[in-house]
Amino acid sequence: MTNGPVLIDLENDDKTPSVQEAAPVPDLAIPAPEGQAMLMASRLAARPASRLARWFWGLLGLLLGTVVSVAAWDFLNGLLARTPILGWVVTGLVGLFLIVVFAIALRELAGFARLRRVDSLRTSAELALASDDPKAARDVVATLDRFYRGRADTEWGRARLAERKDEIMDGDALLGLAETELLAPLDKAATSEIESASRQVATITALVPMALVDVVTALGANIRMIRRIAEIYGGRAGTLGSWRLLRAVMTHLVATGAVAIGDDMLGSLAGGGVLSKLSRRFGEGLVNGALTARVGVAAMEVCRPMPFTKTRRPSVGGIVKRALTGLFGK
Repeated sequence: MTNGPVLIDLENDDKTPSVQEAAPVPDLAIPAPEGQAMLMASRLAARPASRLARWFWGLLGLLLGTVVSVAAWDFLNGLLARTPILGWVVTGLVGLFLIVVFAIALRELAGFARLRRVDSLRTSAELALASDDPKAARDVVATLDRFYRGRADTEWGRARLAERKDEIMDGDALLGLAETELLAPLDKAATSEIESASRQVATITALVPMALVDVVTALGANIRMIRRIAEIYGGRAGTLGSWRLLRAVMTHLVATGAVAIGDDMLGSLAGGGVLSKLSRRFGEGLVNGALTARVGVAAMEVCRPMPFTKTRRPSVGGIVKRALTGLFGK
């Protein structure tokens, strides 16, 4: 039995593993941020309503409407019997309220009609591109020009399109010209809205530690973003139309698995390994901002009256980099 240290000689010293070459030990105590606010918001928006739930809310609305109508009728009749002047004043106020409700309903219907027109334009453009039919392409361009007539932000593009469209005989080239002259400026405006929404969601998620506040903020910011994108492209969605667009976009993202993001993407944006250098809360903000950008790009594809052909679809990575660079420090 020896009292001192034991020295063991290795035969292949050149193959001895080095400490510098060892893989870093993962930090298992802090889980990687996953963007829980955006994931929860997307599941809430994309969750389909069951038939039983639709019957429940429909019957509840009908019942409440009947009760309110009967109560208002009895109240007005009793008020007219007691104080005729006050009764007629209240009757006038109720009439004005009903006129406002009717105007809101008309606006919602007009918004749905506008969204259907955008969908019809995109379908016609896709068919014209697939068939390479010059006549169909000219019909699409003419419809697109009428659709944006009267808008100051498309006036210069429509003038350029009118000067050059007669020189082009090929259908794909004509549609590409219309996309470049009319939709490229709108794409920049929509990208700016996406950057603003991503920055807002990332900031609130990082700075507000309260539960469900980040979920409500993310959902509200995404609804406003999608509504603004629809308005930029001419959709002009109302309240119900905005919710319809949000459900369509979120359902598509959830179905394709795109409403998820990994550390590899964020690492390429911020110089690599960024989440390990930030706190858990700041990492969640960065992920939620990136997911908001992904939702915004999908909303552009849904709201755009033409598919991306000649112009490039905005990169999610580029949007996140411009929106969030410097937000959480270097």
